[in-house]
Formats: sequence, structure tokens, C-alpha cells
Amino acid sequence: MFHPALFKGMTVVVTGAGRGIGLEVARQFLDCGARVLVHAGRSIGELPDFLESAATEGRAHVVTADFLAPDGVESLAEVVRSRFESVDILINNAGTMVGRFPAAELTDEQYQTVVQLNQTAVVEMTRAMLPLLRKGTHPAIVNTVSISAVTGGSAGSSIYSATKAFVATYSKALARELAPEGIRVNCVSPGTITTDFHQRYSSPEKLEATRKTIPLGRLGTAEDCAPAYLFLASHVLSGYITGQVLEVNGGQLIA
Repeated sequence: MFHPALFKGMTVVVTGAGRGIGLEVARQFLDCGARVLVHAGRSIGELPDFLESAATEGRAHVVTADFLAPDGVESLAEVVRSRFESVDILINNAGTMVGRFPAAELTDEQYQTVVQLNQTAVVEMTRAMLPLLRKGTHPAIVNTVSISAVTGGSAGSSIYSATKAFVATYSKALARELAPEGIRVNCVSPGTITTDFHQRYSSPEKLEATRKTIPLGRLGTAEDCAPAYLFLASHVLSGYITGQVLEVNGGQLIA
């Protein structure tokens, strides 16, 4: 694990942190001394013990916002502005496949939903946070993409995969644009990870078939992914890295 004071005194915003990878990323930032605004999605369920303790201590701020609502991203941004004068690290992790939609049957509503959650919300949140990031110490943005941004994904995930490819390219462009200001931008690209994402969108048979193709012989976990975010967020560990996509997939994609 990283040093417990690695992010001491730093302010971190993590979207899509109600479960899975985002929740584990928030936990590890808290373990390293950060103050974390945790976007828990549309509603707050029962908080895990570590988050409840951190909230009681004033180090974690748990907030809801529906990124499908017309002003959903702005409502979260407004909460951040009201609580912090600056932000050091932005983790754009919110997003999901929504469903598997065959190309010939995809409706306008389904298309717009997938694009809003995975693509537009990242642009909106980044735009809203840039004024605060410019006031941060060694500011960094880390965006979640996906192995499907490279492979195209499996049947019914074409729009989801395309939005993740958009975010990867957007991040590279942002990295070049913001480098003169000292703001680094990178991505973490998870492979097949055992979160409820795949419980919803993949069958046990499909997951087992995928596992057999992974050189390390197992599916990943949220605990496997989270350290990559902390690495890319840390000026000490990755201060000369920007515009990169870090693949975390057990060797599933070796090129």
C-alpha cells in the first residue's frame, strides 16, 4: 500500500464512488490522508464502516447527484464549490454500460443515455472543476475508460465502448492543452473486473470464458484497479506522466 500521508491535506473528488472501483478508489485515497468528496450516484445506501467513520471525522463528504438529470453534473459541481476553495485531484469514474443494445434495435433514448453518462458528464464535470483544479497543488485528472475502448467490446456494447474511446482521446487532448498549467491528465482502463457491473451485464459463462483468456488466470478486482488511480494522481509517483492510458487487465490486452 502507499504511504498513509501520500495525499495528506489534498482534496480529491471521485465521481461514481458509491460502489465497485470508485468506492475502493475513495477508500484508498482516505487511507492515504486525503479529504475526499464521494459522489455516491443518485442515492446513498448504507455507508460502509470506513466511509461512515471518515464522514464523521470530516474527511469524507458523501454527496448524491443524478448525472442523467438536466442539471445533475452542475448540482454536484456546486456542492464542491461550496465546500472547497480548490481541488487537487479529480477522478471521473461515473458511468456504466446501461444495457446491451444491438445496433439495429438501439433507440435514440438508449443512445443518448449511454452518451450522457459516459461521455458528456465527463466533459461537463471536467469543465466545472477546472477553475478549482487551477488553484490546486500539482493538480491531476484521472478518467476511467475501459478495455473495450481498444477492443470494441462484445455484442451490444458498441456505444458504451465508443464513449470510452472518446474519453481516452479527450484525455490525451486535455493533457496537451493543460500541460502548460501543470495539470496532468491520464486514464485508467480496467479489464474484466468482478464488480456488480459484470454481474449485471455478463453471464457467469461469459465471465468464465473471458477468465480463460487472461494470462494471469483470473478476473480482476476493485482492489487491483484502485492503486493505478493513486499512482497517476500522485505528483511524487507520476509527476512526469501525462496523456497516458494505463491498462489494468491481467494481461488480457497485450500489444
